[in-house]
Amino acid sequence: MKNLSEKVAELSKRRGFFFQSSEAYGGVSGFQTYGPEGAELKRKIENSWRETFSRALGHREIEAPTVMPEPVFEASGHLDGFDDMIIECPECGTSTRADHLVEGNTDIEEAEGFDTDQIEALIKEHDLICPSCGENLSDVEVEDFNLMFETSIGPGSGQTGYLRPETAQGIFVEFPRLKDYMRGQLPFGITQIGKAYRNEISPRKGLVRTREFTQAELEHFVDPEENEPNLDRVKDVELKLYPVSEQEKDDGEYIYATVEEAVEENIVEVDWVAYYLGIAKKWYERIGVDMDRFRFRQHQEGERAHYATDCWDAESDVGSSEEDWLEIAGFAYRGCYDLTKHRDHSGDEKDFQIFKEYDEPKTVEKNTVNPDMGFLGPEFGDKAGEIKQELERIAEEEPEAFEADKIFVEIEDETYSVPVEKCNFKVEEVTETGEHVVPHVAEPSFGVDRTVYTLLVHAYDEDEVDDEERTVLRLSEKAAPTEVAVFPLMDKEGLGEKARDVADKLRSEGFAVKYDDTGNIGKRYRRQDEVGTPFCVTIDYETLEDDGKVTVRDRDSTEQERVNVEDLASYLA
Repeated sequence: MKNLSEKVAELSKRRGFFFQSSEAYGGVSGFQTYGPEGAELKRKIENSWRETFSRALGHREIEAPTVMPEPVFEASGHLDGFDDMIIECPECGTSTRADHLVEGNTDIEEAEGFDTDQIEALIKEHDLICPSCGENLSDVEVEDFNLMFETSIGPGSGQTGYLRPETAQGIFVEFPRLKDYMRGQLPFGITQIGKAYRNEISPRKGLVRTREFTQAELEHFVDPEENEPNLDRVKDVELKLYPVSEQEKDDGEYIYATVEEAVEENIVEVDWVAYYLGIAKKWYERIGVDMDRFRFRQHQEGERAHYATDCWDAESDVGSSEEDWLEIAGFAYRGCYDLTKHRDHSGDEKDFQIFKEYDEPKTVEKNTVNPDMGFLGPEFGDKAGEIKQELERIAEEEPEAFEADKIFVEIEDETYSVPVEKCNFKVEEVTETGEHVVPHVAEPSFGVDRTVYTLLVHAYDEDEVDDEERTVLRLSEKAAPTEVAVFPLMDKEGLGEKARDVADKLRSEGFAVKYDDTGNIGKRYRRQDEVGTPFCVTIDYETLEDDGKVTVRDRDSTEQERVNVEDLASYLA
């Protein structure tokens, strides 16, 4: 008997939701094509997210390139730390994600935070074998594997670039210009919906783990000392929370709390995170996620990013066991980590800061240097500018260094000696009208493909109608690819023409309409049930000859009602 995921995969392929790409050439793992139904469902989810997290909250949307140059990812840390652990079978050559191998064959539920030595020890301890051929992997080395796709920008050797592994960096790297568009005023939010790429070791389960996927992300730039979320907007929204304290218990339970209670009781440590959990809960419920199969889970110490003050995942149950909880969104308070990294790496200090004006000017003592460039230039050549910048930093952060006879400056592992008298160090009183601050970032990040998959799983149902088994997707009208299907009883004697007129009229009223005149009415109903169409409208002889009424059938109850054509649009709305 097929399990739920197999049934959804089979239906999705048969009815045009999603299927493996390039099947004519044998397919390629980790890439999925959305068919007509899936593409429309995905567009509806994206548009609903855009309306909720961008327009309704007063944020702005951008669209950045999917290919970015290497320095962006040197600054962000992806070149050095964006790795998964891989183990390659010496017998058959199959590569497997090592932490998933441990999680799937031991009692350990979260192995992602372990290092390679710990994973190797666990594989040896449990005598784990290759999932493909059964070869023992106890003595095989576990290695780090960087997940980014590398490419060359331009002809020849060109410039090294990478397909972005997340849409967020396209926002962070453009902050210097974006802050100008926002007139340098905090808070402001920037959203982006777009493709991201990760060279997954073991892509699987259709849309669940792919190498190309769509993210919908919001980077909300705030002043941590002055900007607070409007919790009144979501204070009464009830959340189903699974904090670390409960995860660590053998009999841990969910905590049900409103957003206001979660903040007051410090279950969610950061107000901004709690705020977006509330916004997200309402959105997920609106688009049709089953709230009985949904939760917010707090990151444990080993899986939380080092820069994140607090981090929670939205997870959906897409199966029948505890292993089937699927991360569909992440909510993190990233602090000033990203902007600071790009500021330091680019050398444009003020470009990644906001000028925060004081209520009144302040007079302060400031350590300054005015290096003698007539000395630095001839003495240090093209390093003179960098040495000047470093002297300015030392004056601000380590003024006691100027009590010595010489200042030692390190540039790219080289040490340069500068006489103190050539630095012109002094302490002076200056009047400041404000200060430059690096904004903090609250980030809700959504996986669009996994949200689509969740909706399909949660909407999937089987029942009996007139002693006949049927498959039905009970999709929310907010998500259903087609809202109304229009049928003629048969395509003759004016029925088809009338049905097409009705379909065109409904389209002009803003409905997503599908016209179908192929096969008997029962089969047409079944086709629409399987793609989640909420209503079917049938034009019959009585429509032409009698009262001008059509038959409207409800997908979920299968009940039918006669409605005047003139009233049809308002009835459906």
